[in-house]
Amino acid sequence: MSLAAELWAENAELAAAALAHPFVQGIADGSLPTERFAGYVAQDAFFLESFARGYALGVAHSPDRAALDTFADLLAGVREELRMHNSYAARWGIDLTAVRPLPATSAYTDFLLATASLGGVGLTCAAMTPCMRLYAHLGQSLAGTAATPYTEWITTYADPGFEDLAVTLERLLDATAPDTRAVRHAYRRAMQLEVAFFDAAGQAG
Repeated sequence: MSLAAELWAENAELAAAALAHPFVQGIADGSLPTERFAGYVAQDAFFLESFARGYALGVAHSPDRAALDTFADLLAGVREELRMHNSYAARWGIDLTAVRPLPATSAYTDFLLATASLGGVGLTCAAMTPCMRLYAHLGQSLAGTAATPYTEWITTYADPGFEDLAVTLERLLDATAPDTRAVRHAYRRAMQLEVAFFDAAGQAG
């Protein structure tokens, strides 16, 4: 089993908690209030800007051309996600320039940027992979549910192209990250922060 696969398996209970989360299930069945989803979109756009900067730091710290090209491709994928969020914002009148991050959002972005700035490429991959793998898992798990106002969100993360991005990052993790306590801690911490992000999104309007 690869390190990426082992880390995902070790954190299966957090993935299950995210899938069963009332916020995610509200997306699946359409019962989530639109103001909650709008608040989530704003927080997630703020988060994704930091996620993009994490990839940019990965480019800057890449030890070789292969890692540099991989991080650059992943950065392009985040830009596509941000375009989706811009579409939501235009549709529902969300001002993404006025977003004030919630504590859960700041905790996650601070963790990512500190890790990407100081931790090296392998540790950066360990901190960033959970977001990609979890969202691919959520999208694929919810695919095929009845159409709701949030179907676009599900189809985006269920798309094979998003799965390809998650696999790309996992391969980079396997290629660059040693199997250390720090790497395992970074992966689990990111998974915990993902669940906390949904907790905050479910409570904020």
